[in-house]
Amino acid sequence: MTAFIDWVSKALMVIAAVLAFLLCFLVVGDVSGRVFFGSPIKGTTEVISLAIVTICFLQSGYAIRSGGMLNVDTVTIKFSPRWQSVFAVFGAFAGLFFFAFICYGTLDGAAHAWTSNEFEGEGAMRVPVWPTRFVIVLGTALASICYFILMVQNLQRVIKGEPPVLSSSQH
Repeated sequence: MTAFIDWVSKALMVIAAVLAFLLCFLVVGDVSGRVFFGSPIKGTTEVISLAIVTICFLQSGYAIRSGGMLNVDTVTIKFSPRWQSVFAVFGAFAGLFFFAFICYGTLDGAAHAWTSNEFEGEGAMRVPVWPTRFVIVLGTALASICYFILMVQNLQRVIKGEPPVLSSSQH
């Protein structure tokens, strides 16, 4: 199961990286069009605002699995390995709760964006919102699963008296 989660998180991270790369061309085209032709690319602001949110949530699972999330161990490093793992379990549980809460809270918004055909922007370029809303649901669900895996791994470390796992995959 963890190998599948690793694969999914890597795949979503690659998609996010490609999307970020493509956004560079959109920004350059928009600025060039504005400067040289007095006509920017219509809808650039809307596309970029939705794409940035999409990129962030596509990468959340990979950030957790690779140990890239914020981890402050200034205080916990003073404790025994077992207690460090106990604190890591609580941290993973907090991450699990946080992302699960966001996932649950965004389900209705994503469904509404789909059924009401919600768009961002006015006039010439209208960008559908539902893909970004569903990416938020997907990203937070994956992040919750990743934190659950990390919590279980650290619970095993508590039992063994070993230091916590910060990076829970072979990324």
